[in-house]
Amino acid sequence: MAFKTVDLLFEEAGFTIEDVAERSTLLPERVEAIALGRWTPSPTERKQIAQAFKVEVDSISWGHTMDPRNVRYRQKGLYKQSGHLGD
Repeated sequence: MAFKTVDLLFEEAGFTIEDVAERSTLLPERVEAIALGRWTPSPTERKQIAQAFKVEVDSISWGHTMDPRNVRYRQKGLYKQSGHLGD
């Protein structure tokens, strides 16, 4: 079975955050965080997202996709000072 990420499902379906929020009954902020990989959804949220896209829960690759190190640097403003990120 081929797994797809939530962001790929958005791209393929042409849905907006609001579309999936309405279909899944989740808050748009939560849907966005899941789509961007900032939030690992609970089993219930996974089911709601899968139903919104009309796919099986097990066909979706879930989990964090952002590099926490980059997030930390950006939050602290270190990327400009370090010369490594965001130049």
